[in-house]
Amino acid sequence: MAQPTPLMPHATASWLVDNTALSFEQIAEFCGLHILEVQAMADDLASSKYTGRDPVHSGELTHEEIERGQADPSYSLKMQKAPVDVSRTKGPRYTPVSKRQDKPDGIAWILRSHPEISDAQIGKLIGTTRNTINAIRDRTHWNIQNIQPKDPVTLGLCSQRELDAAVAKAAKKAAAQAPAEEGEAVPAPTKVDDREALITELKAEREAAAKAAAEAAQEAEAEAWLEAKRAAEATEGESSED
Repeated sequence: MAQPTPLMPHATASWLVDNTALSFEQIAEFCGLHILEVQAMADDLASSKYTGRDPVHSGELTHEEIERGQADPSYSLKMQKAPVDVSRTKGPRYTPVSKRQDKPDGIAWILRSHPEISDAQIGKLIGTTRNTINAIRDRTHWNIQNIQPKDPVTLGLCSQRELDAAVAKAAKKAAAQAPAEEGEAVPAPTKVDDREALITELKAEREAAAKAAAEAAQEAEAEAWLEAKRAAEATEGESSED
């Protein structure tokens, strides 16, 4: 298993160059750097000037370990206490300066490949703002001509696990909010619905029965009137014959 490197390898290497007689090879190996980087620091040729960080104060090295290395140039320094990984639980995601220019490409890829992911999720995933997301979506971003959708995992803006979790969360939310699609089973009616349907059916039956009774009464009345008329006509005919 590879030895862990100091929390701030360049700053630690700069301190070791200025304050110890360790060889460039020893410092480069301990800090996980190329020997030419260490040599550039010693010659003041590095493009960035680093403020030295004391590894003894941080507990990553001891004076005895440094003296051991100074006495034997072939000795490999051993980390005394590995640095603790610092994780952010609040606030926007930190993105290294070297990767910030890749953010628009990652945002464009998510908008194209996973439109179900909300702007808030994209902002948390990539470490960006709603204004930037909207500008890329509306194609009003100042550099829109040069933006090319690229997988943010490949760009190193987020991990595959984080992206998968965001996609799953967005899909679950979309499924919960989506209306019932055509062909889906209709929920069984409740007892209230059954009662109202029964009342409506009985009312319709009563109205039909009342209408039928009224029609029957009218027909009976008409038949009685016709019978009475025929009887009257027959009586009048008999009287005329007499």
